[in-house]
Amino acid sequence: MGAESFGEALRHLRHQAGMSIRYLAQLAVCGKSYVSDLENGRRIPSLAIATALDRALGADGKLLHHMQDVAGLARRPEEAAPLDRAREDDNDVRRREFVGLTGAALFNAVLGPPAEATDIAHPLDDLTAVLVDNSAPADGFVDLASLATAVAAAKQGYQACRYSQVIAELPMLLRRLRIACSVLEGDDRLRAHALSAEAYHVCASVLLKQDDRGPAWLAADRSVRASEASENPLMIGSSARIITHALIDGGHHRTAADTARGAALRMSVDLADASPADLSVYGSLLLRGAVAAAQSGNRHTVAELLDEAAEAGSVLGHDSNHMWTAFGPNNVLCHRVNIAVRLGDAGTAIDYARQVDLDLLPINERKAALLIDVARAFLMRGQHSRALHLLRTAGSLAPEEISGRTAPLRLARDILATAPTTLRSEARAYAESLGVRS
Repeated sequence: MGAESFGEALRHLRHQAGMSIRYLAQLAVCGKSYVSDLENGRRIPSLAIATALDRALGADGKLLHHMQDVAGLARRPEEAAPLDRAREDDNDVRRREFVGLTGAALFNAVLGPPAEATDIAHPLDDLTAVLVDNSAPADGFVDLASLATAVAAAKQGYQACRYSQVIAELPMLLRRLRIACSVLEGDDRLRAHALSAEAYHVCASVLLKQDDRGPAWLAADRSVRASEASENPLMIGSSARIITHALIDGGHHRTAADTARGAALRMSVDLADASPADLSVYGSLLLRGAVAAAQSGNRHTVAELLDEAAEAGSVLGHDSNHMWTAFGPNNVLCHRVNIAVRLGDAGTAIDYARQVDLDLLPINERKAALLIDVARAFLMRGQHSRALHLLRTAGSLAPEEISGRTAPLRLARDILATAPTTLRSEARAYAESLGVRS
């Protein structure tokens, strides 16, 4: 059985799973043309790539049984059909366009250099040390499959609001990924860069949660550089989300909105044949842009971007967690709530919140954020009891989304400061449990 049989097995399993080549490639974090070449016997996969494809297909090792028969039988590049080579050329052009348009240079120019390591709070010293370390990584054994599992665990930990656990585990993971990107070659190296982009993305996200702006900006910059090195347009679009988040956090709201909208526009070229992952990243970029526009009070742009995101959510048809976005119709509603609060429209925020099906939101981080936003809306209307109840519910669901974070703690303080006499004792007890003093 030769390389063509491996391709046949791959195609059969993909059809059995009901996946397009594009979607399978995104799940396995490799190129669409690469998967096509495998199916048509023009390439031989590495064990790491074959393992990633097997896991993406849910094949329980069936695809790996064909690995022992494929060595040395790939067709030479010059034997590929002209149409196949043309597709490769188109893909290369698209990759170069994404690299040129979403590079880290703009990000660095806007934000400036990161804070020095000495400015970082001591619980995060290990993570910061890894971020600022520019020494050459030591060679070592690289297991891409275990790295992919570890990156997924970090993403899941973040979305479950287990921030302290994620911070503790990230330094070793980032070191292992640096080694992988240094020693691997070919498609394995591209996959390692894609995994690095995801790891730095979650690193920046959790640091922004902790208000550690300097290292968060550095991690966001590393995410976009790694995504560019991965040559994966979807990963590049995904990393643009963390750039926008960091720009918003730094007060660069107009630049953030332009960055998110530009990245979404570049993705929209291929949305006629969009996969769920495409739609999710595209929609999430639009939502980030809408939040940025709200910060600068640009209601027209806000409405435009929210409506475009809602359309993408409608096409997707459900709330899911493709590319770790938690995107879908309910997530769009959550952002409508958040933006209405930012614009001071408490009644509108509450109306939108009543349309959200909390059970359909796929991650606790999104659920807790919604509850906090609605709590703020009720406080704006002077309904302290409801505000306190929602804040406590968010804390029960995701304790680390409340404790140690500036915005929720400020909300607890505001509830206490303005609570009526009948609620003052309860509000004080809860605020003090969070370390907040009146």
